Amino acid sequence: MLKEFRDFALKGNVLDMAVGIIIGAAFTTIVKSLVDDIMMPPIGVLMGGVDFSNYFIALTSGDAPATLTEASAAGIPALAYGRFINALLQFAIVAFALFLVIKQMNALRRRIARGESPAPAAPPRQEVLLEEIRDALRGKN
Repeated sequence: MLKEFRDFALKGNVLDMAVGIIIGAAFTTIVKSLVDDIMMPPIGVLMGGVDFSNYFIALTSGDAPATLTEASAAGIPALAYGRFINALLQFAIVAFALFLVIKQMNALRRRIARGESPAPAAPPRQEVLLEEIRDALRGKN
């Protein structure tokens, strides 16, 4: 049973999946920072200068706390719809990035299936000059 588990765990697919999960977690952290630190502050300013992540609805009657942190500290149940909107934006960004990656992979697969190879890169300028010198020297002989 141990050998069978080792064979399973060391298969290429499992290792590829593990790498994908780790990179996905790192990418999610970057996207979260992009949404929370870069995108939402200007949106909050446009909406009246309020921190968008603090948009919430307190589910109790009486004095509503000013921030979601205060509501949490006081044990007041709240619908944190601002955080939900942040999560939706993060999802949209990750989904779009994944779409772009998959689109490029599918295009590459189609090119490979048709037998096309990627276009070769242009040679460096000095290589072109050396070829011209070589050809000029051959022309003299």
